[in-house]
Amino acid sequence: MEIRPIRDGDEAAITDLWRRCELVRPWNDPASDIAFARAAPQSEIFIGERQGKIIASVMCGHDGHRGWVYYVAVSPDERGDQLGRAIMEKAEEWLHDLGVPKLELLIRNTNVQVAQFYESLGYKTEPVVVMSRWLKTPPADPNG
Repeated sequence: MEIRPIRDGDEAAITDLWRRCELVRPWNDPASDIAFARAAPQSEIFIGERQGKIIASVMCGHDGHRGWVYYVAVSPDERGDQLGRAIMEKAEEWLHDLGVPKLELLIRNTNVQVAQFYESLGYKTEPVVVMSRWLKTPPADPNG
């Protein structure tokens, strides 16, 4: 797998990957998320490509204090080949090179398999509470 930054024209294939990996939610428009990340110098989207096909992704960035990753995806038919580890290593390397001291991520509490994946990479559960407030009206009720 070759890992590279997103390029113009990759958006539809990345969105398709995210949908196949069940990462897209009604209240998060993937096209807007891609555009927002690409417009910010403290963000990057890396894709993993094999034989011209996008098979992995990670959106990463920092807030000036911590690094964050989102949309970590590996095509369902390409899993089991350490591609998730490779795409995360790219995000970690990019953030490290920017001087970011700590990387954090959010996982839905029902997603045990993904939590186990991150634990295998050395990530630990932190004793924190995540709180949020919508600053714009979401397109759908995120709670059902």
